[in-house]
Amino acid sequence: MRANKGIPRDLEGEGKRLKNGQSAFWRKGDVMVQVWKDKRLVQMISTIHDATIVNTGRTDRKTNMEIKKPYTVVQYNKFMKGVDRADQYLSYFSVLKKTVKWSKKVVLYLLKCVHFNAFFCVQDTKCKQTCKVQELAA
Repeated sequence: MRANKGIPRDLEGEGKRLKNGQSAFWRKGDVMVQVWKDKRLVQMISTIHDATIVNTGRTDRKTNMEIKKPYTVVQYNKFMKGVDRADQYLSYFSVLKKTVKWSKKVVLYLLKCVHFNAFFCVQDTKCKQTCKVQELAA
């Protein structure tokens, strides 16, 4: 969530005072805005989650305490890994700046997505084939 787009002022001020691992939230109707301090300030907006903090099952190396995160962050990390990785790979070679017409941009973006999906399928099948060979050798 961008910093200049509609975060409540009282929550914005409270977010600056948070220590690592603390969170604050604001709810109006179904919409919940939550601010959580990790290494940086993480701002989230959700209509399906609540402001619960859950254990991740991991411990911090320095303090040896359990790491706790908001449920919204845990769910985001669980379900968005593939989408974020695809966006990351597609951003390395941008063809969108080289054309002017929007129709060419759409076609080139779709071709780039097809190319990435083909690359990912080849990588996936290579891994499965090498795993099978290793299992047969053992």
